[in-house]
Amino acid sequence: MPLRFAIKTPPHHGAWTDYLDIWRAADDMDVFESAWNFDHFYPLTEPTTGPCMEAWVTLAALAQVTSRIRIGCMVHGMHYRHPAVTANMAASLDIISGGRFNLGLGAGWHEAESGAYGIELGTVKERLDRFEEGIEVIVSLLGNETTTFSGEHYQLLDARCEPKSIQRPHPPIVIGGKGKRRTLRAVARWASMWDVNFIPPADLPEYLDVLAGHCAAVGRDVDDITIMAHVRWSSDLDSGGAAQQAAAYGDAGADVVVFSMVQPFAVARLEPLAESLRRLT
Repeated sequence: MPLRFAIKTPPHHGAWTDYLDIWRAADDMDVFESAWNFDHFYPLTEPTTGPCMEAWVTLAALAQVTSRIRIGCMVHGMHYRHPAVTANMAASLDIISGGRFNLGLGAGWHEAESGAYGIELGTVKERLDRFEEGIEVIVSLLGNETTTFSGEHYQLLDARCEPKSIQRPHPPIVIGGKGKRRTLRAVARWASMWDVNFIPPADLPEYLDVLAGHCAAVGRDVDDITIMAHVRWSSDLDSGGAAQQAAAYGDAGADVVVFSMVQPFAVARLEPLAESLRRLT
């Protein structure tokens, strides 16, 4: 299958009207298959005290100004919301978007914002334990009439999630992270897509071998999982250079390259990139 492309607009340090314009424009350009934001409350670039919009609210609004492109977040931190809340939000957003929603999930990592808000993050082991339980809860709620679950972090009794999502049994799950032992095992078990983030192209084949091993252990074909890699799309990276980086990821085994925009968030940057990408395909 040919290499595919997506955009990502981190919702920090930008104007809401710019995000709207970029997503509308990407929706009109068939070279882009999906558009993404991120799930943080503090900016990830300086100044970290600057503005940062919330992921789910912005996604719901962006769903209404697009009609073709698939939408999602790379990725929602499990510890920020109870998984039952996440499941209900995911089902609603899938309905709002007309079945175009990809459900991105991760264990969480941002200590500063978690500590500032008093949201327990925990050790790496605790994060992953919580993450694995949370995925089970979400998948069950989206797929079953009722869910009863008894875990260390979450307990549910005859819990319901209605209405169900358009995509059945649930929207495609995207798992973000690069832990070889547990994160990639979770990808093999639950994910339709793996967000490798910014792993260098030269390192990607090693990770894919590990993922293939986890897939074999659970009886899955690794080729059934879409591999998504990121290019940092800064203003000093011209469209030709961005396309070359994308091609390197494709050669290394990625299926989709996500261009993660670094401000300025300007729709004028989109068309030159699209033209360069069309020449790759």
